Amino acid sequence: MKILITGGAGYIGSTIASALADAGHTPILLDSLITGREEFAKLHTFYHADIADQDAVRQIFEDHPDIYATIHCAALIVVPESVEKPYEYYTENVVKSMRFFKQLADLGHHRVVFSSSAAIYDVVPGFMVREDSPLMPLSPYSRTKYMMEMVLKDFCKAYGLNAIALRYFNPIGADPKMRTGLHIQYPSHLIGKLVSVALGHEEVFNLTGVDWPTRDGSGLRDYIHVWDLAQAHLKAVENFEKAITQGAEEEGLPYIVINLGSGNGVTVKEFVAAFEKVYGQKVPVAIKPPRPGDVAGAYANADRAEKLLGWKAELSIEEGIRDALKWGKVRDTIIHY
Repeated sequence: MKILITGGAGYIGSTIASALADAGHTPILLDSLITGREEFAKLHTFYHADIADQDAVRQIFEDHPDIYATIHCAALIVVPESVEKPYEYYTENVVKSMRFFKQLADLGHHRVVFSSSAAIYDVVPGFMVREDSPLMPLSPYSRTKYMMEMVLKDFCKAYGLNAIALRYFNPIGADPKMRTGLHIQYPSHLIGKLVSVALGHEEVFNLTGVDWPTRDGSGLRDYIHVWDLAQAHLKAVENFEKAITQGAEEEGLPYIVINLGSGNGVTVKEFVAAFEKVYGQKVPVAIKPPRPGDVAGAYANADRAEKLLGWKAELSIEEGIRDALKWGKVRDTIIHY
């Protein structure tokens, strides 16, 4: 099958492309390269354009009328930045995505797999969330993901789209074959910061928030290896009709939400300890206040993913840390800033 991946030159999109290719499918990448990397794009068929460029999108489907489905990963994703730049986030993540989805419907390409986020969940007792758990997006970034889920659902009703919204938890690691990985030069999230400290690029790891109502006060997350995440997208396109049938039964629409997580809640302090064990050294840590938009956290009930997609996370946190460290050492030989 041919699969279009928007944001296909980014961290997650490029890893999905490799997983599809390894399984015998043909990824077609669309990326503006505002945050994506040309080094990742050149590994596959690539169109350098914005998702809002309707002529470019039309050209892709003229060139590849046999595209089976679209995986929509293109988005801005940094929570603190979204607080500082909400206009940019709503424009890129909502306005442009809305136009893109309408064009897909107009072109008759109705199958969509959407990269959503677990950041839209409210904090619940015990921290485990199912797809029907309460939602409370607290940052402009998470609100863009919530809004696009609502848009997709409405478009499925009005314009005949069929959509699977995959709510990502916290990806870590890199492609185990080291083809791609986290490409942001100065990452803002946990594993990127820890690797930066381990490689001597930063002096200290800032642990932001230690007064959350968790077992040790630090935020609680569900960390999933990015290769497991990529495999879930492979399963989503291969089992698309099964999932959509279930969505129609539950929602009355060809639309369904699926959590993608390991099913394990790990605190930031526990993750740092696991990192130090894999790394073999202590990491200097400084306690800091929570960042704008931070929440106590959640972890996934991923039963629906196993039931509908035949998928569950296989790789451990330690494997994710090991691959992240390995990628950190080779990244600058692959990416040229």
